[in-house]
Amino acid sequence: MILSVSRRTDVPAYYSDWFFERIEAGYACVRNPISHHQVSRISLAPEVVDCIVFWTKNPAPMLERISLLKEYMYYFQFTLTGYGKDVEPGLPDKKQVLIPAFRTLAGSLGAERVIWRYDPIFFSERYTAAYHLRAFTQIADALEGYTKRVVISFLDFYPKIRKNLEKLGCEPFEEESLCALAGLLAQTAKSHGMEIVTCAEKADLQKYGTAHGSCIDKELIQRLCGCGLEAGKDKNQRSQCGCMESIDIGAYDTCPHGCLYCYANQSGAAVAGGRKKHRVDSPILCSEILPEDRVTERKVKSLKRLQESLESYFSWDGT
Repeated sequence: MILSVSRRTDVPAYYSDWFFERIEAGYACVRNPISHHQVSRISLAPEVVDCIVFWTKNPAPMLERISLLKEYMYYFQFTLTGYGKDVEPGLPDKKQVLIPAFRTLAGSLGAERVIWRYDPIFFSERYTAAYHLRAFTQIADALEGYTKRVVISFLDFYPKIRKNLEKLGCEPFEEESLCALAGLLAQTAKSHGMEIVTCAEKADLQKYGTAHGSCIDKELIQRLCGCGLEAGKDKNQRSQCGCMESIDIGAYDTCPHGCLYCYANQSGAAVAGGRKKHRVDSPILCSEILPEDRVTERKVKSLKRLQESLESYFSWDGT
């Protein structure tokens, strides 16, 4: 099983206490976001969790206890953009807090296990292509040697965030400017020793030096685990998404970063309501098991091809 922590909220930034409680307890519960009273109980035992993929904009709150995950393989997707407080109001200072946190994390885990995300990209009167290139270059300068991959994507205008983006004066993408920026970002990434890929991007930017990528990356996880994985594409994601199947233990409407482009929150009021329900000792994030809930043990197992892993230690004649 691949554990996603989490596409729905920033667990490392706001709920690391809860996460470590769940690791100690050996399981977590997840409420179905569509069928409210359907709850899955998921084992977090090291023998069934092949890899944990963390998604965060600020891992600093969990850094002191990262050693508690020594029985697990894991890596981080770390979003670090050039936007200001008008777009990402809840984030701490990037130069003083977030870039140092990135370096600390990469220093502990290695550059391959901390992936930089510069996404989503949108254009406005303030955030022009030239602005993004300058910001991307400055961050790349600061992260050189601390990561091997950077992920970019161009903003999808989801209906629920359209009003926020209208306030920012977001402009529709023109193919020429999008491709030109992608090419310049690719050159910059390469000059800093980084591979650059896209995330669930409709546009084909390969001829500009940017290949299609995946965030829950089967190839990377197999390399980190040292064996093959019996797993397919995640059918619950967008058609352009290349991620392998995983189980997410987060919850929507619980992230207080307040990023205006975020699709995971309906509103500030919804987030405040979700946060009020948070209890560190609850098995389910920002909720509790209700009398009318139907709790089902989800069948999970390791996806590793163990025979392939064992064979890699021997030569062809078995010696």
